[in-house]
Amino acid sequence: MRRFIVLMLMVNGIVQGNAVEAQHVDDQIAIDSDDWPWWRGRNRDGVANAAQRPPSEWSESKNVAWKSLIPGRGHSSPIVVGSRIFLTTSDEEHDSQSVLCYDRTTGKMLWSSQVHRDGGMRKNKKSSAASTTVACDGERIYVGFANGGAIFVTALDLDGHQLWQTRLCDYLIHQGYGASPTVYQSLVLVAADSDAGGAVAGLNRASGQIAWKRERPKLPNYTSPIVLHAAGRDQLVLTGCDLVSSFDPLTGNPLWEVKATTTECVTSAVTDGTHIFASGGYPRNFLQAIAADGSGKIAWDRNDRIYVPSMIASGSHLFGVYDAGVAACWRCDTGEQRWKSRLGGTFSASPILVGAVIYATNEEGETFVYDASGEKFVQLAKNKLGDEAFATLTICGDKIYTRVAHVKDDQRQEMLYCLSEEQ
Repeated sequence: MRRFIVLMLMVNGIVQGNAVEAQHVDDQIAIDSDDWPWWRGRNRDGVANAAQRPPSEWSESKNVAWKSLIPGRGHSSPIVVGSRIFLTTSDEEHDSQSVLCYDRTTGKMLWSSQVHRDGGMRKNKKSSAASTTVACDGERIYVGFANGGAIFVTALDLDGHQLWQTRLCDYLIHQGYGASPTVYQSLVLVAADSDAGGAVAGLNRASGQIAWKRERPKLPNYTSPIVLHAAGRDQLVLTGCDLVSSFDPLTGNPLWEVKATTTECVTSAVTDGTHIFASGGYPRNFLQAIAADGSGKIAWDRNDRIYVPSMIASGSHLFGVYDAGVAACWRCDTGEQRWKSRLGGTFSASPILVGAVIYATNEEGETFVYDASGEKFVQLAKNKLGDEAFATLTICGDKIYTRVAHVKDDQRQEMLYCLSEEQ
């Protein structure tokens, strides 16, 4: 496996030790509306720029602008800033963990930066040692890895050189680690929950020093810290550990906390500005709307299993995909289900909204494209690419970037695709 990875790095650049010699890039990249700089996109809500026109149909031979090999294994989504694409991977033979950089136009690998030589933590087949999606502020790349019984947050420059690394907390792996960092003003926000205890914290983007840190319950949980603008202010929201917790993202001061949800959650919360919508699947299934004003009111609660794929709030409607392959739409104010329709397969990746269209990919590499007007379900297209898909699509600049695996005769090969309408 190691020889295979090194060979592929040699194809794309000059190998120095374990990393490709980085091609020099500008010290800072301006983030614009066509970029996807962190988990769930620019506004952290799974909604792409409505002016974009990505393809609705594709296959291995149709609307593929380019494809590039991803050495190793990972479930993180591609992050796109400026002319670069960033994602994580792990060499499962040696348990190393790395960040990769690709050229956005050509798909050429520009560099590979090894963050941890060994010690990567993975539990089951639906997890990986590289499931967290990186965040990029245009100057630095931030990544969190579960490694050697702890969570480490690392910053790289745009050439892949390590700038700092901070140990966040102990970590006892249960299913896996997939809490992705996000950027807020001068901080990078990170979180981890496990039976060993956990923490949510704000780290200085330049130095990695912990600006604030709050302890979490000793329970397994998987949600990413997400900043939502709700009830008239920015709130850092975490769900799970039988709580919905809100913090001031700049200071870490608790704003409010409600005993709700369930113990283990995966989805990132979303908002309509008035409610925080949360979902989970262990030990109970639930879908809830919690008042975002700190009153503690639970507006509504449904017994729906939306455990892994995060939801989308748009206008007066909430959209989601059940893990078991059913798309649904609810009213934000009452929780009334407007429609539901079976898609097929099992879902881990989160849906993405573009204008009035939703793209949802199942674990078998099938992407369903359907209308999101809220009136009824209308499927527009169904596309198949690869044999396995856990990463969420990234849609920006009229293009789709997707990470899938091809599996044949027990051999697994990951690929990064750029999908674009053929001219």
